[in-house]
Amino acid sequence: MNQLPGTGPVRSIVKFLELFGLLVILVATLFAAGTDVLEMAAMREVNLSDLLLLFLYLEVLAMVAVYMESGKLPVRFPIYIAIIALARYLIIEVKDLDTWKMLAVGLTMLVLAATVLVVRYGHLRFPYPPDDK
Repeated sequence: MNQLPGTGPVRSIVKFLELFGLLVILVATLFAAGTDVLEMAAMREVNLSDLLLLFLYLEVLAMVAVYMESGKLPVRFPIYIAIIALARYLIIEVKDLDTWKMLAVGLTMLVLAATVLVVRYGHLRFPYPPDDK
């Protein structure tokens, strides 16, 4: 049985599990976002940390959509999610953070933002070769 890599029943099972996992992530994200929106509506209050949480959900949905469409996951999406999560953490915990922790979170966000710039520059300057499929 001389099959090409990436073909056959194992590949089909992996693709099915991948799709199933993406659907679970999609449904869970929609459920979490819906729950948070209903909670905001019930409290009749929306603050910045709530908006950042909604942006986190939006980035996860965008990441799932791109992955389902192209089968590829740009490394930028998880970095965007990390930056937003750190910004939300900084806003929520600002009263309890000492100066060094605040600087560490801010510096981490700066490093992640610089990473996005480097990755984008690399993609523009050294693009991937076209797929030969």
